Amino acid sequence: MRVHTLDLHFQDTPGLIASYLLETDGALALVETGPGSTLDALRAAIRAQGFDEADIRHVFVTHIHLDHAGAAGWWAARGAQVFCHPNARRHLVDPSRLLASARLVYGSETDRLWGGMVPAPEERVIALEDGETVHIGPIEITALDTPGHARHHHAFVCNGSCFAGDAAGVRLESSPYQSVTSAPPQFDPPAYRNTLDRLLDGGFHTLYLTHYGAVTDVERHLRAYRARVDEVYLRVCRWAAQGLDARVIQENHREAERTLAAGLGVDDELWRRYELANGTGMGADGIRLFVEKHP
Repeated sequence: MRVHTLDLHFQDTPGLIASYLLETDGALALVETGPGSTLDALRAAIRAQGFDEADIRHVFVTHIHLDHAGAAGWWAARGAQVFCHPNARRHLVDPSRLLASARLVYGSETDRLWGGMVPAPEERVIALEDGETVHIGPIEITALDTPGHARHHHAFVCNGSCFAGDAAGVRLESSPYQSVTSAPPQFDPPAYRNTLDRLLDGGFHTLYLTHYGAVTDVERHLRAYRARVDEVYLRVCRWAAQGLDARVIQENHREAERTLAAGLGVDDELWRRYELANGTGMGADGIRLFVEKHP
């Protein structure tokens, strides 16, 4: 199996969102579609690898956040089977609630950032249960239920590789700094710890992060990331116990993360890209929301 990393150049910036094209004995599968706003870039990247997009009949999305699955309906409408978590299926068939939520957050910037989201024909969307396997040519792709970032999250495992979506965080340019994917509304630290323990038990030789690229120091990455999830959660717990409001928690979280990243060699330009990929303001909100629900 060959894995082709397709850079979607989100917001005209390289190395933020990846799709992965799996090639084996003439069969093709796509993992992650990216948002509707980068669909043209995805199609161009597929052609640049020498493939015809019409030959992609199997599409896997780790979860239904717009940066991962915004273009899934386009593929389904053209005959591809789209595989997803059971809790994600209805949102791919009818994305109206997803788009409405995005507009509440991003307002007039929604279309520029994310583009449209085409409803997927119901018969083309297949929900996979935990541990269920899809055969594509000689390979098997297995779904793993991996909550923590979202309750509708799968990682996909194939030939010792794990396509982790947001379950293993954000890491750009192989930096030692790991940004925790904690956007609201479903960030859940206990579930996240269990997910990371499960990924550690998998013994994978490579993780493929949607944000961004291949990770080969898998055990070190996952152990460090598990500690990072606990770190940001406990930090926000302390601030909430002090009675700090949402704006101050956002500011404190951003400052703490920027200081940590700088100490690990992240310069201003790379930090800008981290914020585009996984903004600290939204991350702080997701952690705070969990803390408020589970005092």
